[in-house]
Amino acid sequence: MNPLKNKLAITLGMFLFAGCTATSNVPTETQSSPSAKPVENTQTDAAVKIDGSSTVYPITEAIAKQFQATKNSKAQLSVKFSGTSGGFKKFCAGETDINNASRPISKKEMQACKQNNIQYIEIPVAFDALAVVVNPQNNWAKDITTAELKKMWEPVAEGKITKWNQVRANWPDTPLNLFGPGKESGTFDYFTEAIVGEAKASRNDYIGSEDDEVLANGISQDPNALGYFGYAYFQEHKDKLKVLAVDSGKGPVFPERKTVEKAKYQPLSRPLFIYVNPSSAKNRQDVYQFVNFYLQNAAKTVSSVGYIPLPDTIYQIGIVHLNKGKVGTVFGGKSQFDLTIYELLRKQKEF
Repeated sequence: MNPLKNKLAITLGMFLFAGCTATSNVPTETQSSPSAKPVENTQTDAAVKIDGSSTVYPITEAIAKQFQATKNSKAQLSVKFSGTSGGFKKFCAGETDINNASRPISKKEMQACKQNNIQYIEIPVAFDALAVVVNPQNNWAKDITTAELKKMWEPVAEGKITKWNQVRANWPDTPLNLFGPGKESGTFDYFTEAIVGEAKASRNDYIGSEDDEVLANGISQDPNALGYFGYAYFQEHKDKLKVLAVDSGKGPVFPERKTVEKAKYQPLSRPLFIYVNPSSAKNRQDVYQFVNFYLQNAAKTVSSVGYIPLPDTIYQIGIVHLNKGKVGTVFGGKSQFDLTIYELLRKQKEF
């Protein structure tokens, strides 16, 4: 065994030992399930089915292509997106093996999975900064406060806050055209809870889509537009979009890797996840091998698609949880705001 592999083996052994002896004090649905290390795969002709968040989709799609390009892989992977909520409906019905999620599983989804005897391994894969963007022809807005975002997006704004100068007096008397994720999106859930104060509480008179490409293209064609989505989609389209700094009370802050890592871009930074069916991982070698490959290659891929990678330790803990079949959630069915990468690491160590 070479030094790097030996070091990893020792590290994983330490986490396995800690996981067997420590008592978690964070909320979980359940604590364990049979080991996810796979038995002989008897379903080589079945595709590994992945759905869920459009925000996490670029990461999973990129890793799926890498995995299928490996010479030993014969796995068929189906990677789609229907939004985090839409994906959990399929996952908790047993229709998919993996769900991409841009927020933690909700209490309602936990109950749906429980009713169908579906368990899940919760694995963080990246950190994201929600980007608030406008058209480059917008020469009046450089920053926006969380209070102004609430004024734009809260339900009582529907049909009433329709011009830019209604949000900030020195902005122009021009139409305010809003673009945002559809209601099956985890980004929609997270943004509304973080900004408005209640998940899914939003005005309805905006252009919505679970496909962030649709939102980016729409904003790029409308000088009066404003919208929000995951940071990677801004990065991909930064030549035709302008990002705003967000002021939550401590001054305007732009979404960037350093501001997320230093917990300055709040409350619009958040972890991203995959949820894995432990039965699929245990009984199907293609599922197990893909998730294992995912965690070994996540850091580099996350950076390449425009998100913020997690510390290597978190990915190593994810491998441990995969092999142990560690099921449940450390979030108790709701998002946690102002969560830092290092607080996420502590949660994973305690899980």
